[in-house]
Amino acid sequence: MSDDQTGDDNLTQSDDDLLITRRRTLQSAGGLLAAASLPTASVAQNEAPIIAARRPDLTGRLARYMVSARDLQLPPSVMLAAKHRLLDTLSAIVSGARLKPGEVAIEYVRQQAGIPEASVTTTDIMTSAVNAALANAMSAHADETDDFHPFTKAHPGCSVVPAALAMAEREGSSGDELLKSIVLGYDLSCRFLVALRPALVRAKHRSAEGYSSTFGATAAAASLARFDETQMRYALSYAVQQVSGVWSWVRDVEHIEKAFDFSGMGARNGVAATTMIQAGFTGVLDALEGERNVLDALSTDAAPEELVADLGSRYYVEETAIKTFPVGYPIQSPLAAFFRLREEHGLTVDNVEHILVRLPEDGARIVDSRSMPDVNVQHIMTVALVDGMINFENSHSFERMSDPVVVAARERIELVADPELVVLDAPRSGFVEVTVNGGRKVSLFVSHAPGTPENPLDSEGVAAKARELVTPILGAAKTAGLIDQVNSIEELADVRDLRAYLTL
Repeated sequence: MSDDQTGDDNLTQSDDDLLITRRRTLQSAGGLLAAASLPTASVAQNEAPIIAARRPDLTGRLARYMVSARDLQLPPSVMLAAKHRLLDTLSAIVSGARLKPGEVAIEYVRQQAGIPEASVTTTDIMTSAVNAALANAMSAHADETDDFHPFTKAHPGCSVVPAALAMAEREGSSGDELLKSIVLGYDLSCRFLVALRPALVRAKHRSAEGYSSTFGATAAAASLARFDETQMRYALSYAVQQVSGVWSWVRDVEHIEKAFDFSGMGARNGVAATTMIQAGFTGVLDALEGERNVLDALSTDAAPEELVADLGSRYYVEETAIKTFPVGYPIQSPLAAFFRLREEHGLTVDNVEHILVRLPEDGARIVDSRSMPDVNVQHIMTVALVDGMINFENSHSFERMSDPVVVAARERIELVADPELVVLDAPRSGFVEVTVNGGRKVSLFVSHAPGTPENPLDSEGVAAKARELVTPILGAAKTAGLIDQVNSIEELADVRDLRAYLTL
């Protein structure tokens, strides 16, 4: 659905006229006086039928699908996509556990103790599912190796997978149940933002990532708890109350709060909501369409039906991008362009005079001269030029940011925020123009980086990335075992058997 559609097809013309007329009346001076004289309940009662007409039982329709999703026969392509995202996110958790956001989260959880329900990856810690979800999720987004949904800008994997893994360990769920919960979590993570319209969310300085992570994690955890329709309605209501976040995370210089905002908070919220409902907590049954609902609260022009459109036939887990390079997503396309030009034209640090990088405006703002090496496009392009490759080690080294060779070469990199590249079909494109000695110029535009749905990685590509990230921390044997186990995850009787490959 395009951004100019409303999704309010169920609103009749008479209802629309009634709503507009009432609003105009209340906006006038006389209307304000009249409204002030009415009991609050009367105003609410007049509003509620209009909202209900626009969104007939939206919460119920979604809740019923969430109940049925655990018994669906998923298409083979969806199962494969879910396996790829599971392995990719587990790899991000392992590598992130040795970065500062992961380390502080692990230490925090160690201090909290908690009943031994779930494991903390790369450690010997057994703790509550809530604590494990928090720590593993912060590790999953401790840097920039997790997946990304280009349209909504959501990062589903880093919250959905840790929440699902923790809940599956708590419940002793099967691998098949884990995989289906992840598919459901991706769906709600992305659909919630599509319904809110992500551009409108960001226009109000809100962080869409925090919204999507809580919804996705709650859905995955609730699926593994095997909730009925009423409990699913409660779960949606608790997710509604916990969605939060503003764009101030861009000023986080150590990526710690960003890891919490994007993933740790949502995973924690989702598992907490689910376990509270298991303990008997009850809630609101119509949080998506009743009076004072979340869609009206968070969006000026919501598209409610996007929450349920094509459920069971369109799966958002197939639509996220798996990052090929361990850097911020706006840098993926320019890196892909540069390495192809380098291969075709023999580019080296000795024969390159200048590199011009053009990015869409919003992407350029995210990666322009940032303090963190892996999200600084000028620095990463310089390292790519000097080293001839990008890997986890050289992209995360703060020392390289002050390396005299890198500092000198960085003067050759120019970034331009290009409004003409802001297009819906390719929101994270990149253009690179390289001037070589003598003034000759070569250039390439990459609309979709490797790992996007338009240019996907195959199973071996995902496994190769996993081996690069996991082997240095857990060793080759555990890495190989993890890859094999995920590739046949639907045959696993108890997800707790994965601990042997992920913990010390």
